[in-house]
This record gives sequence, structure tokens and C-alpha cells, in this order.
Amino acid sequence: MAINYAVIPLRPAGGAWSSVRDMLKYVSMELAEGKLPNGTSYISKEPLLERRVPQVYIGKDLSYGMGLMVDTTYGIPVVDHGGDMIGYHSNMMWLPQQNVGLVILTNGDPGWLLRDRIQRKLLEVLFDGHPEANARLDADAKSFYSNLAADRKPLTIPADPKESAKLGKRYVNVSLGNITVTTSGSSTLFDFDEWKSEVASRKNPDGTISFITIEPGVMGTEFVVGGGAKRTLTIRDAQHEYVFEER
Repeated sequence: MAINYAVIPLRPAGGAWSSVRDMLKYVSMELAEGKLPNGTSYISKEPLLERRVPQVYIGKDLSYGMGLMVDTTYGIPVVDHGGDMIGYHSNMMWLPQQNVGLVILTNGDPGWLLRDRIQRKLLEVLFDGHPEANARLDADAKSFYSNLAADRKPLTIPADPKESAKLGKRYVNVSLGNITVTTSGSSTLFDFDEWKSEVASRKNPDGTISFITIEPGVMGTEFVVGGGAKRTLTIRDAQHEYVFEER
């Protein structure tokens, strides 16, 4: 959870913690076009509704306004906004024409699977639609876990102790910070100060060794062990390379 607090400086753009009860109060206000349960105005109707006006089309039936998505895939406008953090996934949605709203919060890392299918399920219940949501969710789950198994197949978990023993105790990159290497029983841990993860090891086709984070939410971050005289760990993405040097 500690890494999720990194969102605090960005909170004007999101990063709020809430509850189903409080979020449903918010959805009720949206459905009432800015009015509270006692009839008083919380926000004027005009600017509230302006946020739903399409600004960017993401697809034929899906558009983005201001902080809100509007989906008309099945001919019924559904307004929604979701959020994701490590271990937590959420969505709130409402059907303005039907005066119906829904909030879903999940506290499991694959919770986005359920979150992404709940809209279809809601429409099926409301309009006696053809049952598709359950089958789609089942297929999503099977695909998720089969892909996870495939990703883990070439990994050694816990990490190979012989390769772990060759690591330095601390690495530094001026842009990304520190990595402290520790052990707990047979597990090798990479501690990044704000968060940490057990790592697996993998022997690559070119003969190099990689250590890969395996904790839920941060799985798949790969560090390649350098082959030079100085011990290094290198992380890469599509456009960048960051080298951590032993200190």
C-alpha cells in the first residue's frame, strides 16, 4: 500500500480514497443534476452537464468529456469514471435517462476484471438483456491466470541463491533512487525505499541474468545484471535505459 501514497501530490487529478456509501451519494447528486437530497443546489446544472459533452472520441460509441466517459454502445447513455491504484480498482457509473447508478470498489489486484464487466451486467439486469457478462468475465479470468502462469514459467522462484549471492547490497541511480538488496529466508528482496518486492531470477537467452519483481501490483519490473567490472542493474522501457550502480 505504501507506494499508493505517491499519488498524494497529484490529487487535483484524482487519487481520492472513499467508500461505496459516499460515492453513491455523489452519484445521486449527478443523477439529480446538481441537487442534494433536500432539494438544495450543490452545483449548477449547466456546468455539471457540460462535463459530459464529448471532447475526444475514443471509439464509435465512446467519448471523453471532462473527467467523465460517456458510452452509448447499446443505445443507452452510460456516464462513468474509474480509478486504479496498486491492489485497488473502482468505477462509478450512472444512467441519466433511467435514474440508476452503480459503484464498485475492489481490493484485489485482478479486480479490474470484475470492474470492467459490471457495466454490461447492470444493463442486462435493467433491460433483460442477453446474458453475456458472466461468460466474458469467466473468459477474462482464464486468460489472466493463463498469461500469469506463462509469464512465471521461465522464472526461478525463489530467486536462484547462487545468482542472488553475486548481487551488491545497495545500488543507486540519480534519477530513480536506491535499491537495497536483502534476503528473507530463501527469498531475495529489492527495496526501493517507498516500496519493495520479492524478486525472481531468470537466465536469458544471451546468457545474462535478470531479476524480476513478483509482488502483486508491481509484477514484471525487470533488472538485468551487468557484466562489467562494476556491479550494475539495468532497467529499460521502450524509450529509456536506467543503470543502477553499486555504492
